Amino acid sequence: MRILRAGDHRRMPWKNGKGETVEIAVFPEDASVDTFDWRISMAPVVSDGPFSIFPGIDRTLSILTGDGMMLSVEGMASTILGRKSVPFSFAGDAKTEVVLQAGPITDLNVMTRRGRFSHRVTRAEQGGEIGFSAEATLVILVVTGKAQVSQVELGPLDAVILDNPADSRDLRLETQEPCFVIEIFASASH
Repeated sequence: MRILRAGDHRRMPWKNGKGETVEIAVFPEDASVDTFDWRISMAPVVSDGPFSIFPGIDRTLSILTGDGMMLSVEGMASTILGRKSVPFSFAGDAKTEVVLQAGPITDLNVMTRRGRFSHRVTRAEQGGEIGFSAEATLVILVVTGKAQVSQVELGPLDAVILDNPADSRDLRLETQEPCFVIEIFASASH
């Protein structure tokens, strides 16, 4: 089990240079924005405009703070995402535009390299037993408040990574606040 404290997350410019992202976790650990196999980040979005293009990447967005955004992804119907919306998945190589609904937001962005990894993002509203695949690398991100994962105290925007199935036996999430449970799956050919 690895604990990733909010104060240790790495800040970097967006791939398109139009903002800043906060990298929570990346694999391999020394990967760049162009070479990662999977990446979890969050970013403030302060104005309408295009998203960065990530060829060969599948991504899922969720809203952490703010009143939401309308997301227009090439080849898909436009959708409005808010804090309580189901995480929204789309191809990172599709042209994507955002229109903010009522001011800035912060989004959670999970990305995996197509053909090597895939992912599933679930919003957990309260604690208890966590259902997940034993074959997955599991990442839990606390949004606000505090949470406890198997006796480890986590604060706002802290995360925990469990990449060893033995770490995940009898895993319990204790929280009264929303958290995100992210499962990362290696493809059979990887």
